[in-house]
Amino acid sequence: MDNRVDGIQSSAFPTLADDQIAFLMRYGEVRKIEPGQVLFREGDRSYDFIVILEGEVEIVDNFEGEARTIAVHGARRFLGEMNMLTGQSVYLSAVMREGGEVLAVPPEQLKAIITDEPTLSDIILKAFLARRSVLMRVGTGLRIVGSRWSKDALRLREFAVRNRLPHRWIELEEDGGAEALLGRFGVQPQETPVAIWLGEKVLKNPSNAELARTIGLDVDTSREQMYEIIVVGAGPAGLAAAVYGASEGLATLSLEAVALGGQAGTSSRIENYLGFPAGLSGAELASRALVQADKFGARTTVPQEAVGLRRENNHYRVTLSEGGEVAGRSVIVATGARYRRLNIPRLERFEGVSVHYAATEAEAQMCRGNEVAVVGGGNSAGQAAVFLAERVAKVSLLIRGGDLGKSMSRYLIDRIERTANIELLVHAGVRELMGDRALEGVVVEDNRSGERRTLEARALFVFIGAEANTGWLKGTIALDERGFVPTGRALDHSALDSQTWDGLSREPFMLESSQPGIVGDVRSGSVKRVASAVGEGSMAVRFVHQYLAEMSAPQRSSLT
Repeated sequence: MDNRVDGIQSSAFPTLADDQIAFLMRYGEVRKIEPGQVLFREGDRSYDFIVILEGEVEIVDNFEGEARTIAVHGARRFLGEMNMLTGQSVYLSAVMREGGEVLAVPPEQLKAIITDEPTLSDIILKAFLARRSVLMRVGTGLRIVGSRWSKDALRLREFAVRNRLPHRWIELEEDGGAEALLGRFGVQPQETPVAIWLGEKVLKNPSNAELARTIGLDVDTSREQMYEIIVVGAGPAGLAAAVYGASEGLATLSLEAVALGGQAGTSSRIENYLGFPAGLSGAELASRALVQADKFGARTTVPQEAVGLRRENNHYRVTLSEGGEVAGRSVIVATGARYRRLNIPRLERFEGVSVHYAATEAEAQMCRGNEVAVVGGGNSAGQAAVFLAERVAKVSLLIRGGDLGKSMSRYLIDRIERTANIELLVHAGVRELMGDRALEGVVVEDNRSGERRTLEARALFVFIGAEANTGWLKGTIALDERGFVPTGRALDHSALDSQTWDGLSREPFMLESSQPGIVGDVRSGSVKRVASAVGEGSMAVRFVHQYLAEMSAPQRSSLT
């Protein structure tokens, strides 16, 4: 069989050796399957891990009765993709094309296999990740219909891309079949954006949480359980904290407002992460971490935003944006930072349409073939410039200083210098945005001479430093002038509440805030690198352990 899907040469279709199939036999049962029999259907919440012993299985995308073959699997291949491990609903159907035999392994047993057999685990995980990439590229399951000028349409599209939800974007103005499709579902163009799930359920301008629930993401959590750790944020630090906390037997809940991986999750390739000489994408890092966290029993909810925090009877209550609270004996703050906005006229008019703060496949597709400008001199700006250069006509990289080496890693500088369609503009700042509904040009100024020029950029990507995402903590713990969290010795003693600290007979731990038991990564002086975030997230669990032991916290209990 040709292992290519829409031109993608994929590692998604490995064949298993005899000894690997023999190992899997311990966990499942052999079944005789007739031609035409459905092994799983789009929309199913769970299904068995299937190894084909004899025969062929066709993987089909069936939208409104129009079947499209995505792949055909033969003997020694296995079925499934990332939703087997994340709990999302199934995007495709599997139909037995030629009768034969299959080995069916229950999904709970698959997790045991991934734990017990490293070599087989690596094969399965790599295939699942690659298959998700294939599905993202070909567009299956979910359809999002809307105007490219609509911020809500772009919000839904960004949510799908950042959470790696397979989908097809149908642009109202440019897709000739868009209005006919809407008409079949009784939707008027002015009612867009809409999300159509599996050709059946239509959601009119849904919230991110509503869309997530529809497709089976784990959004809701028990309001009654007392968790030992609540991790707020699922970037590298938060994911590391969830993995290490759960692996050490602590009841762990992870809350993430937008998408797993945080800002790092938008990186097309992280090339300086230890142990991955060829680099890995932020999405791959996040997906692998989620599998680990789930393996150890951590609960991860997306999207679920924390909007407040208060202390009550030696535990903490985190207020959620949709209402209600969750309770924990300790809190690890890993909400990261937001990129700063440019102080220029009419910026808000173009945000979400032509001005972006992340460079993912969604933004790149909107800019394909055009010129774009990237503002910033750090690694995030460099990664965005290199990623976009493969997809657009030209990238203008603007920095306010005269030397990239002051804030960007050498490997990125080398790649930028080798990329012909990236132009570096030093001592440059954006002064004006041109256009009406969409960006038609960017006026930049040399901050030494005052000379101005206009770039024919149709999109602007901004990576100019970060502000702490800690507004939800105001009034609960001490913050510095930039909103970051002073911890350990950096804390002014006047910030410590004597009533709270009475009886502890100690200074705050190194990563501990002005409130005991609140530790984290969004701290003053932290190093803004993926590896250091992972390290601090795991180290935060150590201090939580010490705090919980100190408080003589009981294990799991109910809020009754």
